[in-house]
Amino acid sequence: MRLPHVIVSGMPVALVSDAELSSAMLDDVERRRNGKAQRALTVFDANAYGISLYDNDPQFAKAIDSADIVHADGQIVVWASKFGRGSKHIPERTATTDFIHSAAKAAAEHDIGYYLLGGTEDINRSCAEKLKELHPGLNIAGRRNGYFDDSEVDAVIADINASKADVLWVGLGKPKEQFFSLEIASRLNHCAWVVTCGGCFHYVVGDYARAPIWMQKIGLEWLHRTATGPTHIRKRHFRRYPHTISVVLKKDILKLK
Repeated sequence: MRLPHVIVSGMPVALVSDAELSSAMLDDVERRRNGKAQRALTVFDANAYGISLYDNDPQFAKAIDSADIVHADGQIVVWASKFGRGSKHIPERTATTDFIHSAAKAAAEHDIGYYLLGGTEDINRSCAEKLKELHPGLNIAGRRNGYFDDSEVDAVIADINASKADVLWVGLGKPKEQFFSLEIASRLNHCAWVVTCGGCFHYVVGDYARAPIWMQKIGLEWLHRTATGPTHIRKRHFRRYPHTISVVLKKDILKLK
């Protein structure tokens, strides 16, 4: 992996804070621009849903293991790291819904271009507008909704390359966005990072509500999402969370005994 990491529920997860992740982005963009990096790096997120998928989907597990950076999008990943045998633990949750903003602030200050890929046309357009409003000077180099088929992939890649964006945000949902990111990373001519972000665009525009701060701090944002999210998210959480807890117990807690 690109950064120091620990193994959480079988997954390699970076030992980084939100600020350190933004700093790594700046460093990698600089390296890419100077020709010291020959390809885009893949930056994936680890959360409760990902723990479950990693455990029972070999193709998804292989994708995660192939990533250059995997960061702790979910609080359960941070907690699980504290049960490890070593002394190194993930310092904090790097929620993608927060990181997209801290990274945007750094991007605006260093003339780094974003490309937003995913969501409906309305959500994608509104997300671009909202990010520019919240982070004056941010360069949204390009954007495209997430509704395309295999016959259009070449055209999507061509548009990303034409935009000369430095960071590509891919919001296609797990596990599609991880597979897609690995598929195209080597074909991107300018991007330094390809970052998976799930439904992050919806949160940026307020289409999905964030949990109250107190729930975020104690790691209950998943419960808020289960209660308030769209039907497909509620069903996914009800189906996956019991399995996630069993995986954490088996691989991170009970292994210490």
